[in-house]
Amino acid sequence: MTFFAKPILLTSILAALAGTSAVAQTAAPAAAAAAPASTLSYNVGVVTDYRYRGISQSRLQPAVQGGVDFAHSSGAYVGAWASTIKWVKDAGGDSDVELDIYGGYKGSAGAVSYDVGVLTYVYPSNALSTSANTTEIYAAGTVGPATLKYSHSLTNTFGFANSKNSGYLDLSATFDLGNGFSLVPHIGHQRIAGTGNGIYSYTDYSVTLAKDFGNGLAVTAAVVGTDADKDSYYTPAGKFTGKAGVVVGLKYSF
Repeated sequence: MTFFAKPILLTSILAALAGTSAVAQTAAPAAAAAAPASTLSYNVGVVTDYRYRGISQSRLQPAVQGGVDFAHSSGAYVGAWASTIKWVKDAGGDSDVELDIYGGYKGSAGAVSYDVGVLTYVYPSNALSTSANTTEIYAAGTVGPATLKYSHSLTNTFGFANSKNSGYLDLSATFDLGNGFSLVPHIGHQRIAGTGNGIYSYTDYSVTLAKDFGNGLAVTAAVVGTDADKDSYYTPAGKFTGKAGVVVGLKYSF
């Protein structure tokens, strides 16, 4: 999961949000006391396989993950998330970490909730012939349980040469089953733009069962797979990284 904006931009955004918070507290102190103007949250977790858009990023092996999120009552948010990976080294680079930096705005218009933003996937010292670092803008709309989202790359995409303007379209839904259980079916299509890159495009799918135990602890179990080309996505041992499989995850949010 992965704007070359670094601390300067993040600091500016946080400062701007802090200024907005101060104005809100002055204008309506009662409302500010009832609900915090901003929240800061953290999460850590582990998965048996880090699948992103259906493709294993961790060579079909476990990965450790964690992130931090800042959300303002206005709907604006920024955050960062990281995971251990293996695919960059498998492709001839030297990075074993993915760092995602993102920011956006959430709101609603009638029955539609929306989310728009920008996300950069950073692979420190990736040393590939075409940098794996990727920046995407995204827009999502939710009606009832269903969410439709489109992500569009402003740069080359995950190390594919001449792949600017690639896109990922996905549809998912979240169904509350009660007693802390939820079911999330998903289907998406990754299009890799550029002459000769069509072979790397594929469709992915998943069905995830989640259990919220309360106090920030959640467990997930997902069936994940793709129709990706087996000769395009594989480990050094020749294993297909888009094959159907079960992924189990444990996450703690605080």
